[in-house]
Amino acid sequence: MTHGPLWRADVRLDRALAGAGPRRITEFLADLGTTRVALPVLAAAVTYALWRRLRAAPLAAVLAMGAVPLVVVPLKAWIDRPAPLDAALSGYFPSGHTATAAVAYGGAALLLRAGGHTRWPVPVAGVLTGITGIGLVLRGYHWPLDVVGSVCLGVLLLGPLWWIGRRSRRSPVRPR
Repeated sequence: MTHGPLWRADVRLDRALAGAGPRRITEFLADLGTTRVALPVLAAAVTYALWRRLRAAPLAAVLAMGAVPLVVVPLKAWIDRPAPLDAALSGYFPSGHTATAAVAYGGAALLLRAGGHTRWPVPVAGVLTGITGIGLVLRGYHWPLDVVGSVCLGVLLLGPLWWIGRRSRRSPVRPR
């Protein structure tokens, strides 16, 4: 994460992207990963799932969101990756904002699917998470691999919710 060919490629890509795009838009995109934006989305989906009488899925979503800082903070301290704009700062891998976006928007999408909605919520969650990461890289707040690593982490944290949601959508076999 801090040396070798993958690091050098990450630095080259970051140098080409950081600072690109209109500041207002890239800042808005980066802010989609803040808890003040992402958590209300997840809270609304949890409320919807509880209203639909789903029990395990909302709990799994809340636990996945709670796991984000419990996993991200120790990883940042352990990996100790320098910041893109200031090498004196460290602890930038993985991106907490991207992990928050991935779990909050992904969790909301999986709850909507478990509640009977079509497949549209998952692609929307993917777009929201993706543009959050793009905003973070374009603003120079994170290296591209910080964002990729956090998306992977989000997928892992959402695994139990995905499994529970799949089970809740299956219709029971009815005897003839």
